[in-house]
Amino acid sequence: MRTKKFAYHLLALFVLIATVLSACGGGGPAAPDVAAGYTGTVVTSVPQDLVAACKKEGMLTIIATPPDWANYGQIFATFQMTSGVMINSLDPNAGSADELAAIEANKDNKGPQAPDIVDVGWAYGDSGKADGYYQPYKVSTWDKIPDTLLGVAAKDPEGYWTGGYYGVMAIMTNDTVVKNTPKSWEDLLKPEYKGQVALTGDPRSSNQAIQSVFAASLANGGSLDDAQPGLDYFNELNQVGNFVPVIAKVGTIAQGATPIVLTWDYLAFGYKDTWAGNPPATVVYPSPTIASMYVQAISAYAPHPNCAKLWMEILHSDEGQLAWMRGYAHGVQQAEMEARGAIPADLAAKLPASSDFESAVAPNGDQLAAAKALITEGWMTTVGVDIPTPAP
Repeated sequence: MRTKKFAYHLLALFVLIATVLSACGGGGPAAPDVAAGYTGTVVTSVPQDLVAACKKEGMLTIIATPPDWANYGQIFATFQMTSGVMINSLDPNAGSADELAAIEANKDNKGPQAPDIVDVGWAYGDSGKADGYYQPYKVSTWDKIPDTLLGVAAKDPEGYWTGGYYGVMAIMTNDTVVKNTPKSWEDLLKPEYKGQVALTGDPRSSNQAIQSVFAASLANGGSLDDAQPGLDYFNELNQVGNFVPVIAKVGTIAQGATPIVLTWDYLAFGYKDTWAGNPPATVVYPSPTIASMYVQAISAYAPHPNCAKLWMEILHSDEGQLAWMRGYAHGVQQAEMEARGAIPADLAAKLPASSDFESAVAPNGDQLAAAKALITEGWMTTVGVDIPTPAP
């Protein structure tokens, strides 16, 4: 639930110091293993020349990819097992805009604070390309990735960005606190939910929070071409006292500080699995709602470009796509894998039925760009609530 934090400089410095101390026998702490607690596998289908080249580079620097986000932890473990190279993770809670800002800030820096790869909201695919932040690369499974999905492009024709997975906006509740599950946008305005409804990011920088506001507009007189009613809705939610100006994280949801949250379905189902009934949780799809894709791209200034290319290869291998699906994300190659029977039956049975979110719509590029601009610029003037960045 990536938020605007910009702690990556401090974290990168820690990683660099730890690496130097270890090499010198200074007894310093080892860099944190982002794959701790996750089991990966060796992907043999990836180009072996990339594996060798990545080993020589010795590091992959990522940003804004928490291990519990769409089961990225398993992908981390798989990358490290395949390459023998450790991952340097910067600011897991950063928003999409922060990721591009990190590339901009480190154009001339080949150190550990410069990201090699980004995972951003779909609207940031073309904008990042236009600003020169990405370099092109087409994975070996390029033809298995559809040209379009949800009515929008699923990959850049020149390979500057590639869609990886998509989610559907849902309502998640901590049922220890919330006794009557809200099932609609209208329900969230009821007095019984006073001080309970939260977003997972700052709508001025977080793609997920922007999409939450955009989704609300569809049920409140707006459309894919008019997101203003979404801002008006959150203003009303705030005026009646139901909105909590706190960035919801897995801990705040579980503890009941933010017991109702608007979030991508794959995150909600993943948290629910992790909690195993403590606390009990419910996930529902409000109608209408929005579906949105996340895309991945290699920084034009990547210090470790071959490791970044290998990362992309793993994401678009069967193993990478299955890892996302195990995290309840809808992989872009899911239909192709279903057609050739590559998805285990037990996994297919766990995934939510498409009929559950049949009201979901996906905005096109122009619509999403317009909504993003309106929401990021209009949040403070319409809603007027600053959302503090949580402590690390």
